[in-house]
Amino acid sequence: MPDAPAERRDRVPRRWTLHGLNNGAIFGATYRGVGVLPRSVSYAIGRAGSWLAWRLHRGTREALADNLRAVFPDDTREALERRARGTLRAYAEDVIDFIRALRAPEAEAQALFDYRPEDAQLFVDLLAQGRGIILVTGHYGNWEVGGVFLRRVAHLPLTIVAMPEANPEVNRLRLDIRDLLGADTIEVGRSLDTALQIRRRLAANRIVAMLLDRHLGRDRVGVQFLGRRAWFLKTPLLMAFMTGAPVVPCFVERIGPARFRIRPGTPIVVSRERPREASIDAAAQDFADQLSARVRAHPHYWYQFYRYWDAQHDPLA
Repeated sequence: MPDAPAERRDRVPRRWTLHGLNNGAIFGATYRGVGVLPRSVSYAIGRAGSWLAWRLHRGTREALADNLRAVFPDDTREALERRARGTLRAYAEDVIDFIRALRAPEAEAQALFDYRPEDAQLFVDLLAQGRGIILVTGHYGNWEVGGVFLRRVAHLPLTIVAMPEANPEVNRLRLDIRDLLGADTIEVGRSLDTALQIRRRLAANRIVAMLLDRHLGRDRVGVQFLGRRAWFLKTPLLMAFMTGAPVVPCFVERIGPARFRIRPGTPIVVSRERPREASIDAAAQDFADQLSARVRAHPHYWYQFYRYWDAQHDPLA
């Protein structure tokens, strides 16, 4: 596929992923180290590293605190920054468990997940309709280990739609990880026919996974999220309207060391029996409500490492 024009690539919001926790050296060392170290040692290093990040990366700490004010409006700045430390620690542990899960023996991979049989059957039943599934979540919980569940436990076909990482080495490693998992990747902005590629995967009856809680320029739909106005990504809901594919929210929450609960949300139908924009607006708000409930229940699993609310005022953020 031809690369997108330079002006389109320049509009990729680098602040989403360009932070101290996501540079090539740190991510590469984590990926290699976790693969050889015992889990307890990796956790200990992760705790120490998250404490250092909390102390040294003031901008990230303050951004996390500012984001959490929507959930804890009465907290002091100091209290919010203490909560930010919990977010950093949870993120480090989630990354460790995801990396370990990639090459875990089958029994260990199965043991990672707590789920009801009917939750896994939901995906099978929806795929039986032959329109594919648009799987949506936010930057909440361990969405990446959810891919391990779909591929290694449920054995379902998976395509991941993702923004390219700002750091080329991190981006290369993430592509390698998805290849190892057996999931193919559609990188937003790398070609001019992203929507067409998504439609092809749905036509092939695949699960297409996307994160909805960050918009890209004018690809946006307005919602109320955590009591504030925000912009979510519109394209997944537009694809659902055009193809009839069901939209399935799903959240993956840590319930203990190397243990995650799979939480499918209520499936969303983007109805074609009403005007397109009204149907998309309603579906977006439905998802925003489901995500809000999970973030309020476990705010330390909400992983936005830049000033999320500031970006809602910038149409090209």
